[in-house]
Amino acid sequence: MNELKQRLAALGLSEEQVDGAIKTVAEFVKSKLPPEYQGMVDTLMAGETPDLSALGGGLL
Repeated sequence: MNELKQRLAALGLSEEQVDGAIKTVAEFVKSKLPPEYQGMVDTLMAGETPDLSALGGGLL
């Protein structure tokens, strides 16, 4: 997450703009996912590793 923030800041965005851009992208991505996967986006945005076992449909 820090790398993304640094890259956006390097484009000249303020810290407030960076945070807003990241939030907007996260909300957009979540809107395109089924509800059961939306929590993974929140987990990633928090800098954590989500449980990806559900992506395999229980095959893993």
